[in-house]
Amino acid sequence: MCGVMRARAGMWVRRMRAGRRDAGMVTSEYAMGLIAAVGFAGLLLKVLTSGQVQTALQGIVQRALHG
Repeated sequence: MCGVMRARAGMWVRRMRAGRRDAGMVTSEYAMGLIAAVGFAGLLLKVLTSGQVQTALQGIVQRALHG
């Protein structure tokens, strides 16, 4: 009986350790995510500061304020 309980406890511990191993991102994944986010923010900034987009946004804001 004690052997069965020990085996079940060992199984439970192995499952917990296996779950913890894949629980979060590692540092390299955080770094890649950060690089991707910064790249996307740079691209978005470039698009939003272009002349055509600024003109369109100003038109939308003016229509909203005067309409």
